Amino acid sequence: MSAQRQIEIVPADPRTPEITAMIHTLDRYMGALYPAESNHLVDVNTLAQPNVHFFAAKVNGKYVGCGAVMIHGRDYAEVKRVFVDPAVRGLGLGRRLIDQLAATARQQGITLMRLETGISQPEALGLFEVCGFTRCGSFGDYPADDPYSVFMERQVP
Repeated sequence: MSAQRQIEIVPADPRTPEITAMIHTLDRYMGALYPAESNHLVDVNTLAQPNVHFFAAKVNGKYVGCGAVMIHGRDYAEVKRVFVDPAVRGLGLGRRLIDQLAATARQQGITLMRLETGISQPEALGLFEVCGFTRCGSFGDYPADDPYSVFMERQVP
């Protein structure tokens, strides 16, 4: 009989040491996949700004995942830094994080969520598609001709 896991998605400060370490792990992973000019990462201090709502996934009290929405006026909320530790994938944490981000966007009066991810991340692409995101054109300050970028969006019901 397996032990029951306590799963939580909670608002969090990205400057918390355990979360910062997780973000740095994600940075290293992304750095190995893409050239520097195609890594559109926001730093920890940006993730702590008032227009960003940052959440962490916890399993049995340990931080194992994260995600954020960056509010761009009334136009859209941009999904940033979605990550789940590979050791706990398969628990539905990615979907729970996306659901929380969508609920937060809705609470802010936003009806559109957008994101940029990379072509070499099939797990992320699959998660976003399952969560209702579809491919779209570039947006914001992202270069439209970056061969490594995939742009996606979804409505927030």
